[in-house]
Amino acid sequence: MAETEIKIREMIIERYGSLNKFCEIIGMPWTTLDSILKRGIANSNITNVIKITKELGIDTESLATGTIVKSSKKTNISTIAAHKDGENFTPDELAKIEEYKKLLLAARPKG
Repeated sequence: MAETEIKIREMIIERYGSLNKFCEIIGMPWTTLDSILKRGIANSNITNVIKITKELGIDTESLATGTIVKSSKKTNISTIAAHKDGENFTPDELAKIEEYKKLLLAARPKG
């Protein structure tokens, strides 16, 4: 594994706790991410690379040269809302909703 891929792996684990959790968030099989990190990002499908860089908030073009740079593109997420009005959720369903909210908030790029 090259230095860039090691840094990406470390970044994912630091922010998301595990590669599996990161994969769930971006909708990618763990085996695909593992292969990308082992084979090298430059040898990967561009769609998968974009999923990774978009979620991590890093510049895709810079990553192609082996440099990890924060993306200059801004995402304008100002509100996350889950409306439960008028619904009859069970306590288990409400707990799952709260769990999902925590997952979304934890997935926000740091910085």
